[in-house]
Amino acid sequence: MKLTKVVTEISEPDMTPMIDMVFQLIAFFMMLINFAEGDQNERIKLPTSELAKPAVSPLDSPITLHVTQEDTVIIGGQEVSVEGLKPFLDREASVLTMRGKSPAVATVIIRGDMDAKTIVVQDVIRLCQLSKFEKFVLRAKEDRGY
Repeated sequence: MKLTKVVTEISEPDMTPMIDMVFQLIAFFMMLINFAEGDQNERIKLPTSELAKPAVSPLDSPITLHVTQEDTVIIGGQEVSVEGLKPFLDREASVLTMRGKSPAVATVIIRGDMDAKTIVVQDVIRLCQLSKFEKFVLRAKEDRGY
């Protein structure tokens, strides 16, 4: 048998489906990213606790307050004294009210530094209660025992 025709064409695969799949995977993994990490502040060193567990479900209207060891509070990227916290809390409450929600449904997340004074954390909670916030979550680092 004699070959008379030599095929010199190079066939290239269609890359469109592969590119589409890559973009879908990127979008999928972006949805899985834990955005709660963005609410953290590197200055705050959380205390460890054996009872600390990760959140099971997302919190309703979270407001994160970082209590530093210098007796200040970081809210929304601004550092204020405990006495100067009330206007910020009132603003958060009014934003919730404009959205048709009560401040009582919001969850205030308090991330206190391990060297922060207990009385300062209690003062922060008291000020939140004066602004009609009722739900509080205290953050701690999970002690895994190793």
